[in-house]
Amino acid sequence: MITGILRESGDEKRVAMLPSEAAGLKKLGVEILVENDAGIKAFTTDDDYRAAGAEPVGRKDLIAKAGLILSVNPMPEEELSLCKTGQVLCSVLNPVENSGWLEKARQQGLTVLALDLIPRTTRAQSMDILSSMATVAGYKAVLHAASVLPRFFPMFMSAAGTIKPARVLILGAGVAGLQAIAIARKLGAVVEVFDVRSAVKEEVKSLGGKFIEVEGAIEDASAGGYAVEQTEEFKRKQQELIQQRALAADVVIATAQIPGRKAPLLISGETVLSMKAGSVIVDLAASTGGNCELTRNGEVVTVNKVTIIGKSDYPSDLPTDASKMFGSNIINLLKIMITADGNLDINLQDDILNGTTAVHGGEYISQRVKQMLNIK
Repeated sequence: MITGILRESGDEKRVAMLPSEAAGLKKLGVEILVENDAGIKAFTTDDDYRAAGAEPVGRKDLIAKAGLILSVNPMPEEELSLCKTGQVLCSVLNPVENSGWLEKARQQGLTVLALDLIPRTTRAQSMDILSSMATVAGYKAVLHAASVLPRFFPMFMSAAGTIKPARVLILGAGVAGLQAIAIARKLGAVVEVFDVRSAVKEEVKSLGGKFIEVEGAIEDASAGGYAVEQTEEFKRKQQELIQQRALAADVVIATAQIPGRKAPLLISGETVLSMKAGSVIVDLAASTGGNCELTRNGEVVTVNKVTIIGKSDYPSDLPTDASKMFGSNIINLLKIMITADGNLDINLQDDILNGTTAVHGGEYISQRVKQMLNIK
């Protein structure tokens, strides 16, 4: 089998696989093509790929020859016509946002492996790209906030007096939120954390955060560890409590998201207008609507002297390590698909592959995709 690694378009700096991971994939008996300059934004040259056993080629040549094509984001929709029936495309998909792209791929008889659909199970942990990238996002979000905040994070005691530690409110204790807690605590901040899932309470406390609870949250064990939609009564109580905590906070890191749905609105415009001057909101949910009412995706806005950073692509700002983690996750997924002779076998009886395969053989496969797109 020939595997191709595409160069990303636009502002994306990551690459699906660095040479070190490509070398590991080659050991599985796979021939590897890489698009010219695919790793240039991740500080990796074509010569680095050659040394790892991958052959740099032009984009059209790669698409024509590769049976499996790897990328961070889906290839542009207009390029799908260059693909042939049975070809396998593997990337982060975002099925709701790219539903038209996915339907075109299905009609062309392509197989699409959606890396953001990998089940969150113990067996699939080493393949969980969302967790890997959320780790990067949580780390970078706190550092970004610290660089913008007009005061220190830690407490200082000196001859000039005592500087109180910054107060950080983190909304959502998923992987990004937990990483944000760890980094904010290491920087010396006082950290409060809100999440609708009581199961994360002990994790929050173990990292030094104070867990803020709102009674009456709906939890669904079948949601795979994700938050679920809440009642209107709960949302009202939630917003009241979050507003109280936000008014006392110097930094708010917002990470709450619900797969396949708009991000929950947790910070109203009215709350922002009442926050302390100089405080900072970093909204990691910006690409799905934002947890803050005034967030603008990909922009930094200032409202009443409060800085609101709408940014969901922090992993692209740490392209070397983020790409390394991304590629490692892909290899662990491919290990359960690549046969002893180096060919690809997508066994849909396997729970991981069934959940990850968005379309195959002209059919929608993943139940989560069917639910997100209301396909019967």
